[in-house]
Amino acid sequence: MTAEPIGRPRTGRIVGQLGILDRFLPLWIFAAMAVGVSLGRIWPGIADAIDALRIDTVSLPIAIGLLWMMYPVLTNVQYEQLSKVATAWKMFSVSLALNWLIGPVIMFLLAWIFLPDMPEYREGLIIVGLARCIAMVLIWNMLARGDNDYCAVLVALNSVFQILFYSLYAYFFISVASDWIPWGSGGVESVHVSMWQVARTVFIFLGVPLVAGIITRFAVIRMRGRDWFETRFIPKLSPTAIVGLLFTIVVMFSLKGEYILDLPLDVLRIAAPLLVYFLIMFAVAYSLSWRAGFRYADTATLSFTAASNNFELAIAVSIGVFGLESGQAFAAVVGPLVEVPVLVSLVYVSLWASRFFFGPDGRVKRKVLAMG
Repeated sequence: MTAEPIGRPRTGRIVGQLGILDRFLPLWIFAAMAVGVSLGRIWPGIADAIDALRIDTVSLPIAIGLLWMMYPVLTNVQYEQLSKVATAWKMFSVSLALNWLIGPVIMFLLAWIFLPDMPEYREGLIIVGLARCIAMVLIWNMLARGDNDYCAVLVALNSVFQILFYSLYAYFFISVASDWIPWGSGGVESVHVSMWQVARTVFIFLGVPLVAGIITRFAVIRMRGRDWFETRFIPKLSPTAIVGLLFTIVVMFSLKGEYILDLPLDVLRIAAPLLVYFLIMFAVAYSLSWRAGFRYADTATLSFTAASNNFELAIAVSIGVFGLESGQAFAAVVGPLVEVPVLVSLVYVSLWASRFFFGPDGRVKRKVLAMG
């Protein structure tokens, strides 16, 4: 598996490589929020209209938006790369530790430190921390000149782990571990969830599009070939995931327009621990990978897979478990507002740091390692 030479691109080139939807994603999200708030003000009966379109407790408009948001992402995952896990067990072991041990614990602690008095936002952040990235990390890794093949394997691995363990993790961190916090919740009780609530939501909004994505991927590749799939099919399908995300946000914010206008400070309170989380996870993963002697391409891949999160899944779980108008869902929506600009900045940081810690061949500078 190979990666491009490390050489640092000129200023502005990294942002220029992003598609217009990805580059301005925070702007599109703010615009979707504004449209939703305006709809709620102009059409006060929109909540009843949306609520009438449901099966059991599942809102059909929201289900369509969430399922479509996840389907293109999961169609693009290279499941066939999972067989390569055994060829680089050390690297994948480090990644699993970062993603499924260190990351969830750090987000859990930050959520409690920054939001001890706001349990709904706190739980929303915990849900974000548990959703490991399976989509935009491919973009960050490419821009940082990581190893694209290894990144594809890690994305596939995280997809499988989320199906198997997400509901268990969510139940543990929200309903069990929160009771261990010694400084309490500021007199505000946390909302405990059952494992079945999370498992059902994960099955619907991750399991269904996962199966559909796998079937689509292998069927299209078999009929038209991998080159057509990657150069023609995916470039047209992938951007529609953001359409699903923005549609969901419009509906979500249309239900509580009068409440949303009072939330600017809440956005900042949610954004602060997210910012700290992304920086800590990147720094921990980068330094750990460098000390382990991994080459630059592997270090970049491990760092961005650890620092990124699957905000699509976090939004789906928050809405499915806590409801469309919940604080948990609102906290999950703030996730991509922070993640996109921060991760773009960390691409520059990764390339800049490579000049000090790695040689021209991408290998660790042993003198610097010895001094460290």
